Amino acid sequence: MPEAATSTVAQIVHALAEDVATGALPGGTRLPAQRLADRFGVSRFPIGQVLRVLAQHGVVVAAPRRGFFVAPEGRGAAAALAGRGTGGGLSGVYFAMAEDRVAGRLPDVISEAALRERYGVTRGQLAQLLDRIAAEGWAERRAGYGWRFSSVLTTPDALEQTYRLRLAIEPASLLEPGYRLDPATAAACRAVEEHMLAGGIEAATSDALYERGVRYHEAVVGASGNPFMLEALQRVNRVRRLLVYRTLVDRQRFHRQAREHLAILDLIQAGRREAAAAAMRDHLGAVMGSMTAARPLLEAGPLG
Repeated sequence: MPEAATSTVAQIVHALAEDVATGALPGGTRLPAQRLADRFGVSRFPIGQVLRVLAQHGVVVAAPRRGFFVAPEGRGAAAALAGRGTGGGLSGVYFAMAEDRVAGRLPDVISEAALRERYGVTRGQLAQLLDRIAAEGWAERRAGYGWRFSSVLTTPDALEQTYRLRLAIEPASLLEPGYRLDPATAAACRAVEEHMLAGGIEAATSDALYERGVRYHEAVVGASGNPFMLEALQRVNRVRRLLVYRTLVDRQRFHRQAREHLAILDLIQAGRREAAAAAMRDHLGAVMGSMTAARPLLEAGPLG
């Protein structure tokens, strides 16, 4: 990766390369700059840098006046890039920090020196980690002293509240006037779900598995044309991941969820939006039920 790449750019490059390597972003998937900026909580400028780095490595290709797409043979290049990316070795540290925060071992306010000592990382490595965490919305820099961690989503009750909000937003989005899911977007979503059912669920990293669900639901809601619904969902998705990661230990339920995702796509593309809204309501209700069933895991001590 070019030496001029910032820690933020390096982190996003690694995350996207990992998504392509695991099949969560299959060949031909369009990568809209604004959607990526929203996902990572940055402006479009660093996203432009990210896409150029990925293009240099053959992971994505640029189409004149159409933007960037995952290269048809980009998976091998992405695997090589993800394997040697500067952020790759920090994945374990990231999850340790997330787990410590959920378990209450990280205080609300902490200095960078204390974080470096606790996790045995350099200044540059910690900067990459904190860039990612800040973009995800569960920490922010304090003026003059260290970092403050959010207490918004570290309890099972808070996670259930996010699902109740999604139950209100997502089915309703399908009934918005002028709803239209772009065929190319639908095809990309379908390819991801089919890949997951073909073995991707077991092979995907926790990051890729979580992001695949986020992209699917944001694509469905984004097709409503209602920016307020999409913004609310994006905000929730940025901060709920801490507890969701704990539930990814048991992956069997994701097979059912992938099949439900495909069934909802079938209804949308058949023009049966009321049926799709009902199916989305049932889908989210089942996911919420699985979160309730996983409550002992969410309330447990450190994961071994």
